[in-house]
Parts: sequence; structure tokens; C-alpha cells
Amino acid sequence: MSAGGWRFTDTMTLPTTPSDADLLRLMMAGDADAFTVLYRRRQGNVFRFALQMSGSRAIAEDVTQEVFIVLIREAGRYDPNRGSLAAYLYGIARNYVLRSLERDRMFIQFSDSPEEEEQTNGAMIDRSDPLADLTRNEMVEELRQSILSMPPRYREVVVLCDLHELSYVDAAAVIGCAVGTVRSRLHRARALLVEKLRAARDRENTEEVKSERCFA
Repeated sequence: MSAGGWRFTDTMTLPTTPSDADLLRLMMAGDADAFTVLYRRRQGNVFRFALQMSGSRAIAEDVTQEVFIVLIREAGRYDPNRGSLAAYLYGIARNYVLRSLERDRMFIQFSDSPEEEEQTNGAMIDRSDPLADLTRNEMVEELRQSILSMPPRYREVVVLCDLHELSYVDAAAVIGCAVGTVRSRLHRARALLVEKLRAARDRENTEEVKSERCFA
């Protein structure tokens, strides 16, 4: 059965764990089920990448939608010799995120709430210790803000290599640069991140001392 150019098949005909290449090949042949499986597999990572790069859920949602629209329309442009399909999708997402940031040129809050970000990441957080949970949220927020405050060229290598655990080769394919460039940018980005986190912690300690003196 087909509709709108798609051919719907029994998902049981797909391999138990089809590769991205298998799914893409079937998708290009018009198999809607293959696209659905591929979308469910890669959508979450694309969304998180866009969210971590932009700090905006609205941008992340729009970018994710655009990425898979592009995949449907231009799947034939993917070249497996240049990197994984995941890297290809990150590359499309990166382009849309950078366009959005260039257009907006303003700081946007990273997430509407800690709870929404936890749901996005699929993490189950133990709420049994409110103090520990508060401390954890503060540390996560410091990290988010520190990453967002970095220039995009440093932010993207941290997000790709450290948060999404891409190899240098795949990260280079996403960015469109040499592997050596990824290495040098990541080295500098990590140093910047340490400086920003240390500065944030020093500010907090100074504020705590001032607060204690006020109540002394």
C-alpha cells in the first residue's frame, strides 16, 4: 500500500537491527517504515545537539524538523565515504542552528525548566535528596551556560565530541574542516570551559561569603 509517494511495508520485514545505511536505502526506495525507524533512532540526538548549541527549545524543534525534511528530499546527497549518516545529520543541523543564531543574535535561555531537559535526555533523576538535587542542577546549569557563552566554533566541538561522543573524524565531517582543526579547537574549548566554570564557582563563593557576613 502506498500514499503520497511512500510505500508502507510490514516492519517485521526489516532486519532485527538494521543499520542506518539499510534504513536509508529502503527509505530512498519509498519505504515509509524505514524512515520512521530512522527518525526515531536519530531524532533525539539531533534535537539535543540543536538544543545544546542554541539554548532554545523552539530553535531545536524547528531545526530537527528541517533536518529530516532535508533528508527526505536530498537523501541521495549523503556520501558514506565522508562520514556516518549521524554525522551527516549533525552537519545539516549545525548549518540550520548557525543560521538561526546569526539571525537572532541574542542569548536565549537553554531550557524552559530542568525537568524538561531531563525528559529530553531520557534521564531518570533520583529526587530523594533535595539538597543533592539542587547542587546537581546548579552544576548542570553552570555547564550549560558556560558552553552557550563560548564562540560557536568552540561550542560545537565540545557538544559534538564531549557531549555526543563523536570521533574527531566524524566531528570534522560535520564541521567541514580538517581533523587537526577539531583537535586544536577542542583543546582550546576545554581550556575555556574550565576557565568559565572556575570563574562561575569563584563568583558563587564570593557571594556566599558576602551573604554570611550580612547575617553574622
